[in-house]
Amino acid sequence: MKSHLFSLFGTILLASAFQVSAQQGLIPAQSEIAFTSTQMGVPVHGKFQRFNAQVAFDTKRLETSKIAFTIDVASASFGVAELDAEVAKPAWFDAKRVPQATFQSVAVKETGRGKFDVVGKLKIKDSVRDIVVPVTLLQSTAGTTATGDFGIRRLDFGIGDGDWKDTALVSNEVQVKFKLLVSGMAAR
Repeated sequence: MKSHLFSLFGTILLASAFQVSAQQGLIPAQSEIAFTSTQMGVPVHGKFQRFNAQVAFDTKRLETSKIAFTIDVASASFGVAELDAEVAKPAWFDAKRVPQATFQSVAVKETGRGKFDVVGKLKIKDSVRDIVVPVTLLQSTAGTTATGDFGIRRLDFGIGDGDWKDTALVSNEVQVKFKLLVSGMAAR
């Protein structure tokens, strides 16, 4: 159960990596932020049900791009009601006191055709960390899909207090994977 909480944390970070351009909109029904952690050697998978993005992204003027994400941490889902309720508690996400995790970009750098590094600040609970999220953009008739994955360390954000700080029980590493569909965005 606690491992699932850590996975949720990773998902929050993943959401932070998403970028779209001005006057573009996230299509939530076709977007996903998922996370995986390891509890006593077993992978545990989860995803966030509610997140929002405010994006201004211009591939021709990356210096003007701004990406902001807000994730409802209480929306973390592992498919098990008991676990979903546990991750909202103070030892994990402390959802009553700090209901949202946020990401705010500070720079976007092109790393290849359709590939970018989004540099920004991720805030979970009371901790803020600098992160770099690699993103790949793919254009289709439905819009632009932004995909990527990256790792975070849950203890950097105070996720898993008390006995749950023991990384032999729940790994410190959380892998975040995302697929976000944005309308009105042109990838080059």
